[in-house]
Amino acid sequence: MIKFSHTIFALPFALVTVILVQRQYPVQIIDIGWIIIAMVAARSAAMGFNRVVDAPIDRKNTRTRMREIPNGDISTTAAWIFIVVSSGVFLLAAAMLGWRCIYLSFPILAVLFSYSYAKRFTWLSHLYLGFAISLAPWATWVALAKTFLGPIWLLSLALLTYIAGFDILYACQDIRFDQSEGLHSIPARFGPRRALQIASALHVVAFLSFAAMFPLFKMNVAYMVTVAIIGVLLVVEHLIVRPEDLSRINVAFFQVNSLISTILFLGVLVDEIIRRQL
Repeated sequence: MIKFSHTIFALPFALVTVILVQRQYPVQIIDIGWIIIAMVAARSAAMGFNRVVDAPIDRKNTRTRMREIPNGDISTTAAWIFIVVSSGVFLLAAAMLGWRCIYLSFPILAVLFSYSYAKRFTWLSHLYLGFAISLAPWATWVALAKTFLGPIWLLSLALLTYIAGFDILYACQDIRFDQSEGLHSIPARFGPRRALQIASALHVVAFLSFAAMFPLFKMNVAYMVTVAIIGVLLVVEHLIVRPEDLSRINVAFFQVNSLISTILFLGVLVDEIIRRQL
């Protein structure tokens, strides 16, 4: 029902935050472990909830009707058990990270779960998804720095616009279905050509946000090379998906996006290694 590979989109951003936090605040290995557990558990709970809520819709969609719940491989009861257990693990991890995190864990779960209903009401659902996932860097900062304030908001902005942009691309697959079912999305509202333009604009903001982290976090040249590579990959992503040819959306969605988040983490890690050698 849930592929761990889906977590790859957000987990590297949390790990990037760990690297940035430890430049200013002491970080314990055990806390990093709890953050990874919290990330995986929260993502699993959210995606499990989404699968349950969307099951009636997925049964009607030829692209999604073979998912585990619609085709009967996993019962709704089993899915709910998975959601409850994942949520419990997330709450436990949050509790182990301190009182700020346990207080934040409940509204964060509410945001993650409520996304599943967003497309029933607004075509801004892509931005809502981006916001939900962009909480990862900020929450990691709060957990480790023990403060709600900090420059990590720029990484959250990059993640928000990065996620929202590629979610728009992904939604282009279901334009006709969404329109027939009364579901809201930017592609269903504005058509594929305008949707791809909006996604491009969001990815420009994401790229600029990544670049702006260079002076804010006093990065070195290794990070700028990383940002340049990310920029190239974003361009490739938009060259792959064209309004007249949406057949390669899955390539852009899973392969290119997994590369971007992983490359960002590796770039920041190399930046930190070089920083310590200077």
